[in-house]
Amino acid sequence: MLRFIYVIFMNLFRAPYMITRMRYEADHVEKFTEQERYKLVRHVIYLMKKSGRITTECFGENHLPKSGGYVMYPNHQGKYDALGIISTHQEPCSLVMDEKKSHTILVSEFVDLCQGKRMKKDDVRQALRIINDVATDVAQGKKYILFPEGGYEFNNKNKVCDFKAGSFKCAVKAKAPIVPVALINSYKVFNSFHLGKITTQVRYLKPLYYEEYKDMKTQQIAALVKQRIEEEISCVLGT
Repeated sequence: MLRFIYVIFMNLFRAPYMITRMRYEADHVEKFTEQERYKLVRHVIYLMKKSGRITTECFGENHLPKSGGYVMYPNHQGKYDALGIISTHQEPCSLVMDEKKSHTILVSEFVDLCQGKRMKKDDVRQALRIINDVATDVAQGKKYILFPEGGYEFNNKNKVCDFKAGSFKCAVKAKAPIVPVALINSYKVFNSFHLGKITTQVRYLKPLYYEEYKDMKTQQIAALVKQRIEEEISCVLGT
């Protein structure tokens, strides 16, 4: 939390220009390509990382499918998670986010630049519509980040909570690859009292392709993806 305040303070001099530019591009998608808007998002993340003394290492990028859409399912640790993934993911991708947390300044600009989906967790019909919209986008070649835990604990120390089976329905509907993503020490960036330089890891694991999971229930898929992420984190940390 202290680092978040520090990063905001260190970027106050450029914030008016950058936020205005982000808002303009987000509101005029007809004038800017997806690649141009994604480049701006990554540039802003770069500035945040540089001023906050944050390093994010990437592993397993070769596991990402070379073509077509897919859904990335990471463990959830805090406010930096999606930023860390986007900073290492070369191709434009989008995300699904809790609607209640998506309207603050800067966060709103990030979501809109990526044309992300805002999900109302307490509205079943709206959530189902979002899942269907994501499935349609993924079937058409778009990449998404979706956090199957649905939330996170403050200072969670790399703990992985249960995955919600419903979050995997969009990948199943799209018959798309499921990419487990293991995040390590991401919580230390904005969701702990850790100070000083910090290094986080984004580890893309081998994807599950439709032929591998088509006969599985979403509960089984959720359990398998969670298991693979937990095993990766345990192997890296030696726990």
